[in-house]
Amino acid sequence: MSLIGKEIADFSVQAYQNNEFRTVSKDDVLGKWSLFFFYPADFTFVCPTELEDLANKYAEFSAAGCEVYSVSTDTHFTHKAWHETSERIGKVAYPMLADPTHALSRDFEVLIEENGLAERGAFIVDPQGKIQVYQVNAGGIGRNADELFRLLQAAQFVAEHGDEVCPAKWQPGAETLKPSLDLVGQL
Repeated sequence: MSLIGKEIADFSVQAYQNNEFRTVSKDDVLGKWSLFFFYPADFTFVCPTELEDLANKYAEFSAAGCEVYSVSTDTHFTHKAWHETSERIGKVAYPMLADPTHALSRDFEVLIEENGLAERGAFIVDPQGKIQVYQVNAGGIGRNADELFRLLQAAQFVAEHGDEVCPAKWQPGAETLKPSLDLVGQL
């Protein structure tokens, strides 16, 4: 079953950000675009490369009106320890959400029940709290922040221009398509 258009459930979790613990809830997500970036665990191998890649692109996500939330089933205490001991994770300025109860991982359907860990899932959520884009990768396959940013831009464009769609490899400013009978089988 597809998760496209699914409204995320109410939640309230602890987060680590900017040397502080804070609570993040669904109310914090509503009204702006969000990227929920699930990964298996802190202090692992592929995860720090992905979180650093997002950290390097965070200013662009923020400028586009999108908050980035990294999520693992670790606690906020573990996030703090990782942030303080890893050069790569020390660059992370976005909220690192703790999901030790697995509520978020279950809602986004990325929980590996037998391990208590999350799959590598990335979800772009619109300001109404509905999933517009998602991808889930096998554990050994890292993701690319540039491509996630392009997908965010495409989702924002389609939300703003409902009568136009973005073709493959679309970039802002590139030509879009207006679905019509004339285009069927022509491109």
